[in-house]
Amino acid sequence: MKKIVLFALSLVAFFNATAQNPIRNTQSDSLFKTITANLPHDTVAVPLIDKPLFYNQNLVYKLRLDSIQKTVPLSYNEYVQNFIDIYSRRKDMMGKMLGLSNYYFPIFEKALKAYNIPAEIKYLPIIESSMSPHAISRVGATGLWQFMFGTAKAYGLNMDNFVDERKDPIQASYAAAAYFRDAYEELGDWLLAIAAYNCGKGNVTRAMDKAGSRDFWTIRPYLPKETRDYVPAFIAAVYVMNYANTHNIAMQTSPITLKTDTVHVSHFVALADLAKAMNYEEETLVGLNPSYKKKIVNGTAELPKRIIMPKVEQENFAKIYEVLNNDIEMDHEVILASTDDVRELRKKAPVQKAVAKSNYHKVKPGESLGTIANLYKVEVQDLKVWNKLPSSTIVPGQKLKIYGPALEQAKPAAKASFVNYKVKAGDTLSGIAEKFDGVTVAEIKKTNGLKKAVLQPGMVLKIKS
Repeated sequence: MKKIVLFALSLVAFFNATAQNPIRNTQSDSLFKTITANLPHDTVAVPLIDKPLFYNQNLVYKLRLDSIQKTVPLSYNEYVQNFIDIYSRRKDMMGKMLGLSNYYFPIFEKALKAYNIPAEIKYLPIIESSMSPHAISRVGATGLWQFMFGTAKAYGLNMDNFVDERKDPIQASYAAAAYFRDAYEELGDWLLAIAAYNCGKGNVTRAMDKAGSRDFWTIRPYLPKETRDYVPAFIAAVYVMNYANTHNIAMQTSPITLKTDTVHVSHFVALADLAKAMNYEEETLVGLNPSYKKKIVNGTAELPKRIIMPKVEQENFAKIYEVLNNDIEMDHEVILASTDDVRELRKKAPVQKAVAKSNYHKVKPGESLGTIANLYKVEVQDLKVWNKLPSSTIVPGQKLKIYGPALEQAKPAAKASFVNYKVKAGDTLSGIAEKFDGVTVAEIKKTNGLKKAVLQPGMVLKIKS
């Protein structure tokens, strides 16, 4: 009996000691995993660093992000860590980004500085387009900065049968800088401005209203899924580009390593002719001037166009001068593009079929969608939508529906007139500009004497019609 009592007392003493000095064992670990597994993926607020809620948290990353942070907040949390893990494993891709940054970053930085935008924004084209001027998204966003057609028009970029300035590294960078100036004036926070660049200022404003907050990480659950990942991906890209060596990422040689000159021409110049005069491959000139659709620079006396070219050798100057100052023989008619926003084209397509007379074109050997589009003065994306083409591949003998050229004829110039627009809650300058054909944000500001992009419901704006 004494033995039983002593054994019971020893058990009590053991459990008391355990309560005072808890031991983390397998059972408690399993319980912790069960609890955390049920936590929602999108939390209302980001977990604090000193109270970790994710297993692979590493304070070294936070310290590194803190060390490179300047103006744009570079927060560290599980979402950012996930994208750091992804990008740091993509060594080939990030090595290419490092190489391309030597050419593109100075262009981005100059444009951003002109609008007093933080230099960190220069990293956005990495996640937007992998720094490819020819990148096109599934809905039609185009170029290094992935501008949609309507937003590009609103910020002064031109798209016609000769040029798509969304693909011009210089023009598009200044348009992006102008967008960020307006977004920051309206939203007052750089992370929110970055989110707006992805999903639009309207979506960000609605998320702010729902969350009752102006903090990105708080409103994050109320944003579109792509935007929830977009900002953490941006922060991760900034980190990996600055700490590439730490993750054994080696810079790859950029395809653009030439020292360049810039000239403005008032004639139609073929890039192939200029390349020949300079003893360069045609693709070298095309790579430096990606915005010219036909590889033709359509400069005029009224509107000279820019050519980026390798530095000129003295012995070739006479040939180059002759090419730059003589028009090539071709149709000089400039036809403004309509839209290549797939969402807009889907809305328009049924109307076009109902009111426009359709023609058929039988594909000949050697023809591409591009050559057929130029023939009928329509856009390639129009041909895809009208004919429900999943890709740009066509074959000889194939019949394509054409709803033009009547749809694409240039409209006669009308005398400038203005309409009044009453600002509604949630309106933005870029959104208003997109509602009126040919109107830009800069024009609305100038016409109405606006110094900033902030609008108040009830304001009446004069809009050129």
